[in-house]
Amino acid sequence: MAKNKVEAQEITEKLVYVGRCAKVVKGGRRFSFATIVVAGKKGMVGIGLGKGPEVMSAKEKASKEARKNMFKVPLRDGRTIHHDITAYYCSGKIVLRPAPSGTGIIAGGPVRAVFEALGVKDVVAKSIGTTNPHNMIKAALAALKMTHSPRHIADKRGKKVGEIVGRRERQAKTSEAE
Repeated sequence: MAKNKVEAQEITEKLVYVGRCAKVVKGGRRFSFATIVVAGKKGMVGIGLGKGPEVMSAKEKASKEARKNMFKVPLRDGRTIHHDITAYYCSGKIVLRPAPSGTGIIAGGPVRAVFEALGVKDVVAKSIGTTNPHNMIKAALAALKMTHSPRHIADKRGKKVGEIVGRRERQAKTSEAE
């Protein structure tokens, strides 16, 4: 039981969006709330959506779902992603690029919260096509699910990690020489 409490303390949660919906009834308006919460810790992230009659109950539901939906993301040196990625979700498109040390998180609103919860320190992200936080976050998560470490790619191809990484560096040197 103590282990679960320690794990729960490590997880950071960020409230990304609160939406209000009004239903008109005989006595006036009845409000309900929808929230998006991003939960994560070093190398893991998840998203949760919650609805309820009050903001706090909606947030609790969303955070519980976010913790349940967490998945692992491979990081390079624990600070950035391994390679460029482009992903889509509905009308949302997101482009993620690794960044050199000291760059910081260059990303818009909801996507920034995803990378802060994930523990990424350096990344460049551009969201195109929508400002809807649901679609932006889901596109970012789709992109993060597509990331693979060089070790994973090498195992899949039956090669050594040096062959995979070295090839990329040789290509960069030849393109600079031309």
